Amino acid sequence: MATLVILLGLAALVFTITVADHSPLQDFCVADPSNKVIVNGQACKDPKTVQASDFFFSGLHLPGNTSNPVGSKVTPVTVAQLPGLNTLGISLARVDYVPWGINPPHTHPRATEILTVVEGTLEVGFITSNPDNRLITKVLNKGDVFVFPVGLIHFQRNVGKMNAVAIAALSSQNPGVITIANAVFGSKPDVAGDILAKAFQVDAGIIKQIQSKF
Repeated sequence: MATLVILLGLAALVFTITVADHSPLQDFCVADPSNKVIVNGQACKDPKTVQASDFFFSGLHLPGNTSNPVGSKVTPVTVAQLPGLNTLGISLARVDYVPWGINPPHTHPRATEILTVVEGTLEVGFITSNPDNRLITKVLNKGDVFVFPVGLIHFQRNVGKMNAVAIAALSSQNPGVITIANAVFGSKPDVAGDILAKAFQVDAGIIKQIQSKF
């Protein structure tokens, strides 16, 4: 029995090590967008050419332009904006909302998100996977924090009378964003209308009308 317990413990340890992110093999790997080598991430600059500016971003103090149909603006700080994030597994975003503005239902395929409300009042929520599709939602005020698990559909809405601001931290240098409505109704080329009509259980004419907005 003792041997079995030890073997199970070792198996669990090996599994944990296998699924965990790999540790960096050097101090840093600043992204080099000009490098044409295709890798799972970004190729590295020569460390001798790296400057402090490679690890610096300025702009999260500036409000985003929320004059759009959804009334929100996301200002990302991923490896695309901050090359020094390459291989470090983290990123940030600022989200601005007008009253009743929303950050529409979306997912991050490669990251868990932790959201902190800086100003205002937000209604936030996420939906669990099939078959339950349970909505877990809460109203947040200034200083409150909420977590959206990796890959799950989530959203935010400003339910206050003033503009709201939140800062999101994500567990990937490139978390990715799939906005559900844009992806389903705005794909290129379009998803066949009869497929969407059957999936959403509505008339094909309604699908065509929605697709025209994207």
